[in-house]
Amino acid sequence: MQNDKKKILIVGSSAKEHALAKVFSEYDFVEKIYVASGNDAIAEFCEIVDIRVDDVSALLDFAMENAIDLTIASDEKAIKADISTIFQQNGQMIFAPSADSALACVSKSVGKKLFYKMHIPTPRFGIYEKSQLAIDYANKSSYPLVIRTDESSAGADRQVCNTIQTASVFIEDLFLSGFSKILLEDFVYGEEFVFYVVTDGYHFLPLTSCANYKFMSDGNGGILTPGMGCFCPNYKLSAENQKRILKDVVAPVIANCERRGNPYLGILGVEGVITPDGNYSILELKSFFSDHDCQAVLNLIEENLYTLFEACANGSFADDYECIKVSDKASISCVLSSGKLTDSVVEGLDLVDDDIFINHFATKRNEFFEYSTTGGRAIVLTKTSSTLNRARELLYENVDVISFSGKKYRSDICQFSE
Repeated sequence: MQNDKKKILIVGSSAKEHALAKVFSEYDFVEKIYVASGNDAIAEFCEIVDIRVDDVSALLDFAMENAIDLTIASDEKAIKADISTIFQQNGQMIFAPSADSALACVSKSVGKKLFYKMHIPTPRFGIYEKSQLAIDYANKSSYPLVIRTDESSAGADRQVCNTIQTASVFIEDLFLSGFSKILLEDFVYGEEFVFYVVTDGYHFLPLTSCANYKFMSDGNGGILTPGMGCFCPNYKLSAENQKRILKDVVAPVIANCERRGNPYLGILGVEGVITPDGNYSILELKSFFSDHDCQAVLNLIEENLYTLFEACANGSFADDYECIKVSDKASISCVLSSGKLTDSVVEGLDLVDDDIFINHFATKRNEFFEYSTTGGRAIVLTKTSSTLNRARELLYENVDVISFSGKKYRSDICQFSE
């Protein structure tokens, strides 16, 4: 029986890896879960491996030495370092896209050019490697204008600018900070969403959709963040639009990777905006679930994740799955951030209801085994219930019991649902 036990390596160190590890830890056939490089919260129930996520050679050595059955690389840095190709070349089963197939996810400019080439609706954009050329473009643009770096960054890598003055300052700041390429695009009004599929590179199936809350403050105010919360399924993304996205976005993107000899294996997220006229505009592609929505999505998937990921990795996906079973329940997540404040003890975690999921971004445990903030997003709470309204009510009751200095969160997630 011991031979049937599985060993899993998860590559990443944030809230989505915490959520993944929690799911796998509940499977009785899983013998051991390793997480590289993990975080202090993950260390409570998994073994942390002190290897950088982009040190692919060291990760490969670890996987081989420890007889890992399946590796899941969810961190974008690991994907960019081509962990998938290197593991596959060395006979290691891995669930992750290759660096080449995920290039349109990792590099926003590559993704934008792909959308343009394939006639996928996307906001008007410009890509620049010199500040003056970018400022010239900004001078001729309509506002608001979105400015962001070509690749995701841990810092302030994106901003919605309402004037040429603020746009010029932010452009100069980005280039002075060492970024070599930036993207400018028209701001699109509407409801933000992300639509996830799972694929082996040839066959793909939809998972679910999320409503995205990217701005820090209620009513889409404040700074633009990677994500402050979500709810799923996103009832505002119509079945017709979902069919169109599968046909006109997902299918051609996956076919393009296959044509170039680099099939896309893993989770593919399509992030966009539902425009007031009922259509959609695609903003970018995601190479895995986002930190703020991972738990919400996983709570709805009624499949064994190990079996699902393994089928994609070993080539049996098309034969084994005609559809992905998804619960008819609803999930809602809310991110709690400390802004620029650090080293504040997170109080009230022990008071949170047992059926509320808590995932940690990068909190640290002090000598008293208390979690403290490290700046930016600290934790994300997720509740799944029979309806969105019920999930929302129970979620915010638990948000209120947690406290730390500088606590910020969106109080309007799913406020107008149902």
